[in-house]
Amino acid sequence: MQQGYQQVLWTDHHNHEYFEEAGTMNVAFVVRGTLVTPALSDRILAGITRDSILTLCKDWGIPVEQRPISVSEIVDASRSGELQEAFGMGTAAVVSPIEAFGMDDKLYSVPVPEDGIAARMRAALSDIRYGRAEDRHGWMHRVALR
Repeated sequence: MQQGYQQVLWTDHHNHEYFEEAGTMNVAFVVRGTLVTPALSDRILAGITRDSILTLCKDWGIPVEQRPISVSEIVDASRSGELQEAFGMGTAAVVSPIEAFGMDDKLYSVPVPEDGIAARMRAALSDIRYGRAEDRHGWMHRVALR
């Protein structure tokens, strides 16, 4: 935070070699059209928003890989232009785009396309949440008011 960043991209506690989370959210990267997110483990939360996004990816035909994501892989993808976007996903923020990340005193920019996966997911989940779109997966539940 001292370097002006708004959030922390957490890495594994052993070697700091693999991305795990973005702040208190699950994290995803879009590399060459594939959404890549860390596989669930005792350190990676099975978030509801994460699960909803993976379900929508399946619905929309977006390839998904759930696996370890090395920092070097994402740095290389950024350098080569293959990193198309990155975002955190969680209950409060829903989808929070990552515009850049820093590593070893170097800043890596990340595209934030207006029509990217993150923007589409945020809109789709909000539309379901507010009843503007059909809830095909039974995610919404009516709560009786007294």
